[in-house]
Amino acid sequence: QVQLEESGGGLVQAGGSLRLSCVASGRTFSAYAMGWFRQAPGKEREFVAAINWSGTSTDYADSVKGRFTISRDNAKNTMYLQMNSLKPGDTAVYYCGARRNLGRYGSRMSNDFGSWGQGTQVTVSS
Repeated sequence: QVQLEESGGGLVQAGGSLRLSCVASGRTFSAYAMGWFRQAPGKEREFVAAINWSGTSTDYADSVKGRFTISRDNAKNTMYLQMNSLKPGDTAVYYCGARRNLGRYGSRMSNDFGSWGQGTQVTVSS
């Protein structure tokens, strides 16, 4: 089983930046794909970005493409989400997830992820 812990959330003004981190433990980090999802109050969890096992392939939701960058450092068992040009609409709890069954490639479906962190709050003020 994979254990995940997110950090780096906070309160930022519109146009600002934050970098989220997700540290993994329990299984060989380089064996599986990872993803970021977010959930705003009253809304379903939605896909933000995903990265394959080696970090060579990434995928983004249209709403964040060009503003967010997902990356991973397999030597540090850590995944990142660099968020620039933040908007109030980005306000949500951000979760990192690990692909089920050591899946090596990213997915936009939350059901494809079997382990989740506790989430980190991102609040963007206008």
